[in-house]
Amino acid sequence: MRKRTIALGAIGVLLVAGGIGYRSLDKETRGFLATFPTNTDLLTWSQAQRDAAFRALDRLPFLAKSRVIAASPTPLALAPGKPLSIPGLDEFLAAQHSAALVILQDGKVRLERYGLDFDAAGRWTSFSVAKSFTSTLVGAAIQDGAIKSLEDKVSLYVPDLRGSAYDEVTIRQLLTMSSGVAWNEDYEDVKSDVSRFNDAEPDPGVDATVSYMRKLPRAHKPGEVWSYNTGETNLVGVLVSSATGKPLSQYLQEKIWQPAGMEAKSTWLLGKTGHEIAGCCIQAATRDFARFGLFVLANGVAQGHRIVPADWFANATTKQKDIGVAGEGYGFQWWTYDDGSVAAKGIFGQGIFIDRARRLVIATNSDWKRADDGPEPAARDAFYRRVQAAIDAGD
Repeated sequence: MRKRTIALGAIGVLLVAGGIGYRSLDKETRGFLATFPTNTDLLTWSQAQRDAAFRALDRLPFLAKSRVIAASPTPLALAPGKPLSIPGLDEFLAAQHSAALVILQDGKVRLERYGLDFDAAGRWTSFSVAKSFTSTLVGAAIQDGAIKSLEDKVSLYVPDLRGSAYDEVTIRQLLTMSSGVAWNEDYEDVKSDVSRFNDAEPDPGVDATVSYMRKLPRAHKPGEVWSYNTGETNLVGVLVSSATGKPLSQYLQEKIWQPAGMEAKSTWLLGKTGHEIAGCCIQAATRDFARFGLFVLANGVAQGHRIVPADWFANATTKQKDIGVAGEGYGFQWWTYDDGSVAAKGIFGQGIFIDRARRLVIATNSDWKRADDGPEPAARDAFYRRVQAAIDAGD
C-alpha cells in the first residue's frame, strides 16, 4: 500500500522536450551532466545521479520544458529564532541523505541545514509536494469565483471529459482521490496506468492528461473508495487552468508565490502538450517551500488579502478519506495526521510538515535510497515528533 500511497508523481517528469542545446547550459549544470544519466527513467538512476539531477531538472536538455514562476518583489523576511536543539540531528540527516532542512516556528528560523553540496540558493524539485500547491489553487479559484463549488462536476470545467467515467465525478471527489475511476499506480508494473500514461499519444487537439484519463473505466461508485492517483492531480491542474483561463504557473505566481513573499524564482515542468504537470515537479528553494507552510498557517491570507476561502484549509488539511494507515488520512491532496498536523509529501524525501498548534513548519529535501520504501519515511515521521517534543520542552 505505501508504495502506491506516497506521492509518486515523479513519473510526470519523464517527458522528452528537446530543443535545449548543451552549450546553452551554465557551467554548474554542465558539471551535473557529467554525473547525470542519459535516460529519462528516474527510477533507474543511481543515487549519485539523482543527487545531481534533483537540483537541476529544469536545466537538463532531455527532460521536460518548464515555465518560470517569478519571485515576490517583497520577499517575506525570515528572522532567526532561538536555535533548536534536536538530539541525533546529524545522524538523522545522514540517514536521510538530506539536501536541506528548514524548521520555522512562529515564522522564525529555528534550524537550517544543508547537505549534498546543496544550499539555500538552489532549487530542489518537489515531486508530489506539488499536489498540495495544486489543490490550494482550487481554493484560490473558488475565492475568485472561477470555480463555483466543489460539488460541481469535473466535466463542467473540462468538457473533453464528457461521456467518460469522469462525467459524474465532482471536484471534491477528484481532490480526495475518490473518483472511483480505475487506475493502477504501481511503478514496478510496466503495464500500470502510471507507467503507460506518459508514453500514450494524446488525441489530436486534446490535453495529454485528459486524453488518457477519459478512456479509463469505472471501478467504484464515485466517493466511496480512496485510491492514490497522480493522473487525477494532473486533471485538477487542467481544471484550474480551464476555469481561470491561465497557466498554472501564472496562477501560482499571482495567488501564492508573490503574495506569500517567496524569495526566489521557481519553475514548473510541463507535460507533452504544454500544460504544467500538476502532480509533480515544482523546482524551488527550500526556504520558499517553508514559506508555503507559513501561508497555510496564515489560513490563506497574504499581505492582508484573502487568497482562499476562510474555511479552505480547515477542510483541505482535515482527514476526508481513510487510507488504511493508523493515525493518518487524506484531505484535499494533503496527508493528515490525527494530532491535527498535516504534510505534503514527495518521493525520495521531499516534504512540508505543518503543525498549527505549535506554529511549526518543517521543510525537507532529501534523496532517499528508494522512492518510498525502506526506513527513511518512518524515520522522518519520528523526527517530526522529536521536533514537536523539543518545542514542547522549551528547547
